[in-house]
Amino acid sequence: MAKMVKNPFTEHAEFDWETYKEVVRIFTRMLDNVVELNGLPLAGQRREIEYKRRHGMGFLGLGSALSLLGEQYGNEFSVKFTEEIMKVMAVEGFREGIRLASEKGVAPIFHDETNGISNKIHWVNGDYMNRVWSAAPELKDQALEYGCRFTHHTSIAPTGTISLSLNNNASNGIEPSFAHHYVRNVVTEGKKSKASVDVYSYEMLLYKELTGNEEVPETFSTSENVPIFAHVDIQAAAQKWCDSSISKTINVPTDTPFEEFQNIYLYAYEKGLKGCTTFRFNPEAFQGVLVTEDNLKSTTYQFTLDTGEVVQGTGDEKVLYDGEEHTIANLYDALKEGYYGKF
Repeated sequence: MAKMVKNPFTEHAEFDWETYKEVVRIFTRMLDNVVELNGLPLAGQRREIEYKRRHGMGFLGLGSALSLLGEQYGNEFSVKFTEEIMKVMAVEGFREGIRLASEKGVAPIFHDETNGISNKIHWVNGDYMNRVWSAAPELKDQALEYGCRFTHHTSIAPTGTISLSLNNNASNGIEPSFAHHYVRNVVTEGKKSKASVDVYSYEMLLYKELTGNEEVPETFSTSENVPIFAHVDIQAAAQKWCDSSISKTINVPTDTPFEEFQNIYLYAYEKGLKGCTTFRFNPEAFQGVLVTEDNLKSTTYQFTLDTGEVVQGTGDEKVLYDGEEHTIANLYDALKEGYYGKF
């Protein structure tokens, strides 16, 4: 039935590349100023950031944006779109970095030499920077003349807290939305176990606001319906234009056969990923910070009382224990992991 739901956002869906380029340039200048205000606690850290002036520009909301564009996460369009959005960020960032160098001077590392050769020459002729020059050939000569204000520009981080608290739960980093409605387990001062908070995706909230319909189109992807190998394809596309670290989590269904799970890492290796992280819901070990309603409802937890009596219930049920209400899943984790009552 979900496929019958209309996506009103696709009628005029078009990504504004010119505005995006301007945003990249503005934030590049902002991050350059942040270097001066870094506030790092150790002298060695401060020397390092001031010597290379590296920063890590990234973004969030890729999954939500693809949903609003009417594209499924992991399809051919989404992979090409991810690569393009990262390429533009890289090229425009270094364009601004060269401009900043002509205005304010280069990162100090470019004044030094390695093996008798200027670090600027090493940098300009590096494999990654040659990729940037291939996309914007005019920048190479400018870089040779002025150098750059920083050595590194892009990084993709797991922006979960920022996505939730400042962006109305847009998808984090390059992830799809975890689910359109799920439970987030958070530490709450004075509560003896974690509190379960209902969370809704940005695209679902926007869709409901505009249409009054809570059933979203099937193109609104979540980690539950994205093929696991599609995660690798997206990371590989983003990584091509990422000159620093990149983070992504592949949510693996609990019933995934071991051979298929193993092949995720083999496929990631073939794609040349810098790293590969997986998460599988496993209540016997730990349920995790984000949990779907279906996983909670389908998982039964058992408690053995001092009397020897065994009490059980599903993870979403609530129970009174020690004068406080807990979900059974959170109480189970708190007692098993030993952090009950320590918040």
